[in-house]
Amino acid sequence: MAQTTEKPVEPSDGQAPPHLLRTPRTPRIHRAWFVAAVTFVTIIGAAAFASLPGLLIEPLHEEFDWSRGTIGFAVSVNLALYGLTAPFAAALMDRFGIRRIVAAALTVIALGSVLTVWMTAPWQLVLFWGVLVGLGSGSMALAFAATVTNRWFVARRGLVTGILTAAGASGQLVFLPLLSWLVEHHGWRPAAVTVSLAALAVVPFVWLLLRDHPADVGLAPYGGEYADKPAPVTGAARRAVTVLFKAARTGPFWLLAGTFAICGASTNGLVKTHFVPAAHDHGMPVTAAAGLLAVIGVFDVVGTIASGWFTDRFEARRLLAVYYALRGISLLFLPMLLAPSVHPPMLFFIVFYGLDWVATVPPTIALCREHYGEDSAIVFGWVLASHQVGAAVVAFAGGAARDVFGSYDVVWYASGALCAAAALMSLVIRRPRTQGLSLTGS
Repeated sequence: MAQTTEKPVEPSDGQAPPHLLRTPRTPRIHRAWFVAAVTFVTIIGAAAFASLPGLLIEPLHEEFDWSRGTIGFAVSVNLALYGLTAPFAAALMDRFGIRRIVAAALTVIALGSVLTVWMTAPWQLVLFWGVLVGLGSGSMALAFAATVTNRWFVARRGLVTGILTAAGASGQLVFLPLLSWLVEHHGWRPAAVTVSLAALAVVPFVWLLLRDHPADVGLAPYGGEYADKPAPVTGAARRAVTVLFKAARTGPFWLLAGTFAICGASTNGLVKTHFVPAAHDHGMPVTAAAGLLAVIGVFDVVGTIASGWFTDRFEARRLLAVYYALRGISLLFLPMLLAPSVHPPMLFFIVFYGLDWVATVPPTIALCREHYGEDSAIVFGWVLASHQVGAAVVAFAGGAARDVFGSYDVVWYASGALCAAAALMSLVIRRPRTQGLSLTGS
């Protein structure tokens, strides 16, 4: 990890003699790894809010008699805004810096979560959880991880992307058992307050330890050469929209957006939101079902970091095809595995599905970087928007299907078929003729 990355000190007129000049000490461990560690902890803290929606469906239905479709709609607003905010957040980070945007986002998440404690009507759930937490979480989306990786790393980008992506799963692992215990023994309100406190607790780490650019501390990115910090980019919203319009003229953008929409539909929209109530329908206790989701988080960490390692070594589009095909097969078997208790075939599904949960992220980011260069973080933000729109559609449709059919089975089968389509779409993506052109500079 050691790199000779300090900007060299060059003598000029009026300076001390060369033998009195101090050469900056090369750090034993590059500062980029500390920035990655802070980013990892930040995403873990922010992941608390993502663990809660699936645990709220049954308690809110019982307390307020709201339909599962109504609750699912609030979750879908959250997921959609999460995605639609991401590309603007990436541009805002270029304008105002990573620290300010992330600290503000965590504060908004904390506010939205704590306000749900006093809600009495569905529109308040939509406003507090859907809008406020959705906007805040969108600014903490994977575009944050992509921005940090692009600025601080040249070497090991795939590995770092995998590690930072796994942070969300680690947060799920940390908070799901705690939140499910709180919901079952003390109600959903203490769980909402816990999410708020977790988000606020991370703010000092972001403000004191995170740095926007390697040049802020006189370093080059890990594995790269020193470059001055670029001037703040004005017109963040205009730039995000401009990048979208230019990327939309290219085929790879639509293929990446389509596959990632299916990714969101089959993970955040379906399993994260509806697995717990679906298992509860079959007689499984909420804490047991939440525990299974947490185990998915354990193997998600392993799978995502491994996917980052694979992305540094193998063709990204082929990796995506394999990941989507395996996910689709596993979802087709899930309806046959749900039961009142946890049995070996269900554990096999949890392990298998966990390894694949967000393994799609490192190769998707790599393909964005390969095709869109300096604008790849913003392009990935828009691709992530499609991911969350797909998740939002299924979060609502899953709840509505449960209200209509009394079962989630049709949604599991439909998601499995969509994953098969995503596998085929991944193979259609072609290699770019020129590597990493900037859209805004073209």
